[in-house]
Amino acid sequence: MPNYVTLSGYTEELSTRTKVGDDQAAGRVAFVSLPRGDVKWLRVVPGDTTHPPATAFVMGWDDAGARALVYAVSRDYKTRVISTVGADSGVVRPIDVLRDSAWVGGPCAGCGGWLPNGSRAWWVSEADGYAHLYSAAPDGTDRKQLTAGKFEVVSAELSPDRTQFWLHTSEQSAFDQDFYTMPVGGGARTRITRGDGSHTVTPSPDGALLADVYSRANRPPELFVLPNRAGAAAAQLTTSPTADWLAFPWLAPEIVMVPASDGVQVPARIYRPQQMNAQPNGAAVIFVHGAGYLHNVHHYWSSYSREYMFNHYLASKGFVVLDIDYRGSAGYGRDWRTAIYRHMGGRDLQDQVDGVKYLQRTFGVPPERVGIYGGSYGGFMTLMALFTEPDWFGAGAALRSVTDWAHYNHPYTAQILNTPEKDSVAYRRSSPIYFAQGLKDPLLMAHGMVDVNVNYQDIVRLEQRLIELGKTDWSLASYPVEDHGFVRPSSWTDEYRRIFELFESTIGRAPGTRATGTR
Repeated sequence: MPNYVTLSGYTEELSTRTKVGDDQAAGRVAFVSLPRGDVKWLRVVPGDTTHPPATAFVMGWDDAGARALVYAVSRDYKTRVISTVGADSGVVRPIDVLRDSAWVGGPCAGCGGWLPNGSRAWWVSEADGYAHLYSAAPDGTDRKQLTAGKFEVVSAELSPDRTQFWLHTSEQSAFDQDFYTMPVGGGARTRITRGDGSHTVTPSPDGALLADVYSRANRPPELFVLPNRAGAAAAQLTTSPTADWLAFPWLAPEIVMVPASDGVQVPARIYRPQQMNAQPNGAAVIFVHGAGYLHNVHHYWSSYSREYMFNHYLASKGFVVLDIDYRGSAGYGRDWRTAIYRHMGGRDLQDQVDGVKYLQRTFGVPPERVGIYGGSYGGFMTLMALFTEPDWFGAGAALRSVTDWAHYNHPYTAQILNTPEKDSVAYRRSSPIYFAQGLKDPLLMAHGMVDVNVNYQDIVRLEQRLIELGKTDWSLASYPVEDHGFVRPSSWTDEYRRIFELFESTIGRAPGTRATGTR
């Protein structure tokens, strides 16, 4: 990848990643006999004699050092195998196999180990549709599910005395994360942390105290310390924002449910102009979070903190803002996670369209006055919205966007769409570049020119396609020194200014008074 702004004054080349379908590095597990050093390569995915696993690692050894616990995921990401390996023989014995017609995954997917004395192995699995804790005897018999319910185990580890599991889960609600203790044999869990939001706890070496990084929807993470017992008071050790920032009336956005066309209730955060002492201007904006598999509708600090603050600015200018945890987002179990399999820009985009219908029904905002913006996966979704569902949107800002999934990285893309040579249909229907002829409304694109994640080549190829199609109402802002996540305040400021000016000059105006943009 070329880097144009350099100390040398010459254009320099940056090393970047491979693309989906290219040959990939792979891990293997070897059994080494000592003292001779004989090496035996283990087949940790039964039945697959031609491909090394996509992932393979040792989860731990039992207390006697007699057995290892090995985790492996098949090359096509559809099978996860947990096995024991005997230290005396190197024999691999699978004790739990999880298969998924889409791809295996979920939070804490690689969590696992041994209970005291090697009596049982434990792991986290989406076997019942949610990430939960399981255990079994070393030979795989007597399998027990230790947690259950429509929530997810986000992390799991054993206490130092190995009598308890320490867990982070979402069992209070899909919008909160708390720290729990639970006996290693299962049973009642004790909730230690309190308060809506997210608690990320690190126990002290002796387990007596907890360091709790706690955040709420309108307060960034702060460090607290408390005793490791239910109901204990927590002492706040840090205050990170400035006094000026704290003086602003930041919202804890209400979580609403958007009725989807398939009958599902889709969570969303909403920002209303009235909450910012502003008069509604009759328009609305949908923010689309990035990553795809990310949780952004909840009671704690957003991974998109800049957009959280920018959404306040939009609301203060009269826009209703909706932020949706569309299908494919994290936090809602396996079916939600895999609803985009073989069609990104399908069910996930339909959730955005259903968001427009919600805005129309609830606030009287017509589709032609709804804007949409987002970065990375959110930029991809913005392009798909304007290219394939133009009647439901009035303008869009697509930032650092994937335009052709055949040009993205392998581990992320091959899980969801398989590989281009095996599933060309999935790639074609999921890639905006093939639908650019559908553009009808004003479009802003923005991209860092040294983006090593979504390469600048992606947006340049789409730019050329728009030129070939004779499209005019679009613009591209290029940032010569920026990677995928901008680092310079001047770049962020320029990008947000362009987004606001786009919405203010198009959907922010009554029909018939709009400005249009050109290249």
